[in-house]
Amino acid sequence: MLILALCLIAVASPLVAGRWPAGLLLRSWRWPILVWAALLTQIVVIDVALPEPWAEILHVGTYVAALVFAWLNRAAPGVLVVGAGALLNGATIALNGGVLPASAAAIEAAGLDREHEFANSAVVADPVLPWLGDVFAWPAPLPLANTFSVGDVLIVAGVVIAAWAGTRRLGRSATSPEAARD
Repeated sequence: MLILALCLIAVASPLVAGRWPAGLLLRSWRWPILVWAALLTQIVVIDVALPEPWAEILHVGTYVAALVFAWLNRAAPGVLVVGAGALLNGATIALNGGVLPASAAAIEAAGLDREHEFANSAVVADPVLPWLGDVFAWPAPLPLANTFSVGDVLIVAGVVIAAWAGTRRLGRSATSPEAARD
């Protein structure tokens, strides 16, 4: 939920600065259902106790859907950065049996329960590419305490780029000379 919350803040951030994320909101996205399906599936995989092989398969599948969306929309600002983050996370998850390896120290700092039925990240014995796993922590006293990865940082950074690309000042009409200079 931490990464989703940060992405929502990133999308709303131009509004705080008196700008409208026109480039992001008015863009004609190709196959946007892929992103929404991936997000919904991730929520289901993490919050619903699915049988073990299905949870891992669906988890990896969400990254495949995100990567297809990124490829189809690669010309949009920020999308390749989001895609790079999804690729890092998805490849690391696929190489570690459907789970993003997490640092025990990061899990402890975030105050997470290691005994959860299926965790999208967990401490893995002998992980592949452990440095690409959830090695950072948003600590427990803070809201939405969780672990996060380099891939997650890239995803949020890409959303920030996408949200700010093509912003327009609020309160100006699209046809005004001032708007043309923005």
